[in-house]
Amino acid sequence: MIEGFEPFPERVIQQLELVLNQSDVPDPLLEAMRYCVFNGGKRIRPTLVYLSCKVLDADLALADKAACAIELIHSYSLIHDDLPAMDNDDIRRGKPTCHIKFDEATAILAGDALQALAFEILANENQLTAETRLSLISELAGAAGARGMVAGQIIDLAGESELIDAPGLENMHRRKTGDLISTCLKFGAIIAGADSQTKDAMHRYGHALGLAFQIKDDILDVTGEEQTIGKPVSSDIGNEKTTFVSVHGLEEATCKLKQRLVEAKAALEPLGNRAEPLNEMADFIISRNH
Repeated sequence: MIEGFEPFPERVIQQLELVLNQSDVPDPLLEAMRYCVFNGGKRIRPTLVYLSCKVLDADLALADKAACAIELIHSYSLIHDDLPAMDNDDIRRGKPTCHIKFDEATAILAGDALQALAFEILANENQLTAETRLSLISELAGAAGARGMVAGQIIDLAGESELIDAPGLENMHRRKTGDLISTCLKFGAIIAGADSQTKDAMHRYGHALGLAFQIKDDILDVTGEEQTIGKPVSSDIGNEKTTFVSVHGLEEATCKLKQRLVEAKAALEPLGNRAEPLNEMADFIISRNH
């Protein structure tokens, strides 16, 4: 993680410990939920929630539950993505995936529980006004649901049996990855009570950053090392998935990655110097090795 950003992943982990300290949840289910939430990861999405709040001078304490909700949704999506009916992956972040560590039924239920918990903690965050909570819930539901992340996943699955063209690939990843990342930025704007111009800037930055994130993932799938990226190299190729590298080639995919970086930074120009932490995050996204 970027120097100076370390407190944000640590902060959300502490908050997630509080959220997942639930004595009334049956042990096998709670163990699986905790296993997947605390199974490493860079915590980029909750960090983006905190960063957007910081850039817009919002109280970070108001963003704690929002950051947790984003990470819970992300964790649930990874559990379900790894299932035999989906990507059928055995390794996630260098460890057995949830259905391998436990069993398939427990994995499905753990994902269901994490998704529901995300909306529960937003609804119950009494530090925020009812209007703000409703806006956050609506934004997250749209990004994670049938027009967003879930839509992206069904398009991705279809791509295993039929070729996805370049526009279709961008549409898939805008929904599957970009919408949730964009929501992280919009969460900060909503919590800060920002104007429509600022919300739009955050949305456009998040959209470009989300695609950059996915392009980098596709590049790492063919250039990374298994011990570093935490999963088998070329796993997408093995699953016959359409990727930015398979469609455009490595060189052109790298060019597109740089283009998205330029777009992300351009979106933040209305914010002036305040946007520098988000620009640093964009640089980190495209230079990371896992």
